[in-house]
Amino acid sequence: MVGSVLICADSSRTVACRTSAHPPQRVSFGMNILDALRLEQSRRSFLSRTSSGIGTLALSSIMAPDLLRAQEGDGVTGPKWEGVVKPLHFPQKCKRVIHLCMAGGASHLETLDYKEKLAALDGKPMPKSFTEGQPIAQLQGQRNSLKCLAPQHKFVQHGQSGLAVSSILPHIGSMADDLCIINSLHTDQINHDPAHTLMNTGTSIPGRPSMGSWMLYGLGNASENLPGYVVMTSVGGGQSQPIASRQWHSGFLPSRFQGVEFRSTGDPVLYVKSPNGVSLSQQRDVIDAVQSLNRIGNQSFQDPEVTTRIAQYELAFRMQTSVPELMDVSGEPKHILEMYGTQGGDGSYASNCLLARRLAERGVRFIQLYHRGWDHHGGIKKASAVTAKIVDQGTAALLKDLKQRDMLDETLVIWGGEFGRTPMAQGSGRDHHIKGFSTWMAGGGVKGGIRHGATDELGYAAVEDKVHVNDLHATMLRLLGINHEKLTYRFQGRDFRLTDVSGHVVEKILA
Repeated sequence: MVGSVLICADSSRTVACRTSAHPPQRVSFGMNILDALRLEQSRRSFLSRTSSGIGTLALSSIMAPDLLRAQEGDGVTGPKWEGVVKPLHFPQKCKRVIHLCMAGGASHLETLDYKEKLAALDGKPMPKSFTEGQPIAQLQGQRNSLKCLAPQHKFVQHGQSGLAVSSILPHIGSMADDLCIINSLHTDQINHDPAHTLMNTGTSIPGRPSMGSWMLYGLGNASENLPGYVVMTSVGGGQSQPIASRQWHSGFLPSRFQGVEFRSTGDPVLYVKSPNGVSLSQQRDVIDAVQSLNRIGNQSFQDPEVTTRIAQYELAFRMQTSVPELMDVSGEPKHILEMYGTQGGDGSYASNCLLARRLAERGVRFIQLYHRGWDHHGGIKKASAVTAKIVDQGTAALLKDLKQRDMLDETLVIWGGEFGRTPMAQGSGRDHHIKGFSTWMAGGGVKGGIRHGATDELGYAAVEDKVHVNDLHATMLRLLGINHEKLTYRFQGRDFRLTDVSGHVVEKILA
């Protein structure tokens, strides 16, 4: 390795040592250690003194060539980052995505997929033909005593399409003609964290870029004063399932593409606001000084992460004025606030839905709202109704608001959890389930008022027009104008992509 020293316990031996600035030399370990250290120049020192860091550039070009391309436009020292997909692979059907994550695993049987046969078998043994040899999480050791649990709520038909939606989601149901309900989704991971990781990154392996990061990398940020990828969370109605911040991380993509979490109360972004007694002009002076130092250093090292830091300092400064304006909903008409069911700023899911619309208006490319309240292992009848009431009105209001502003056609809204729940009872609740569950999409390029795919007669497994999580991602990218097989990033000798090594566009749902 360049710039390394092999140290041996036998001081009488000599070994070949290649230093940064010299050819191999004989170094006696009986010599003074300071002399040996003087002989050995640090790698960083050599690279900074020789050809303006050409060694660093060469190494970076081998390990991650796209990192160097990223610095061609940092939004400060060059043109704003416009994405790598130029031109788009397909006509773009939507410009942005709002992902409404029902964290904990909303039961498809209580929300979007009613099963008459399951209702008829309520309390009776679950047929072994369904569960034999299948992963069923915490019910694994109870195969001989598994009993069917009927859907706990009635379903109501809505709109001209006649789509049936659970009675606990009346507001969402009222938007049925805009919904594309997918009843045949399935996933690979039966526990929350890896299932969230798969839903966000296309694989259960931690460390991969999230779908919002892939989207920013491919298309760029349409907002000048806000991050291109914003995340907000809320709780209520059930177990507050933990969500790790790595779910919106950029992974091996440059860190400029990671999501930024906005807090729903207090300061939305920590450490962005100027300290007390410091004016914006004074803050500008500090940032200019820091940026100058960063640019001077980067002339030698050409580190893409320094380039990212320069751009993010500038963005953070602009956010000092743009974020307070974003969060101030006092100018929203009374009827809009009543439609969402919030006055804003209360940390609720409804408040986050209102902010999601405001973020979309300001050009934010990917918006993710987590509601951490759907993990109903017990008391699912009451608990699902409570959680549904928290998210129902705000979700429908978001769709209506986007629609009346002529934004829904260019915004893809996705609603659903990381997996579903079992048709078998877990006491008075349901366990985690991966074989078949439901989600819905609306807006940007998908057909409205349709139901795609189906589970079997008990809602256990997807059996018709099955849709894997990777297929969902491939379809999302297609609507954004991207071929999922062509949006890649070379890392550690392999071309990675959001859909990993699979994924197919669900053509039947495209408008």
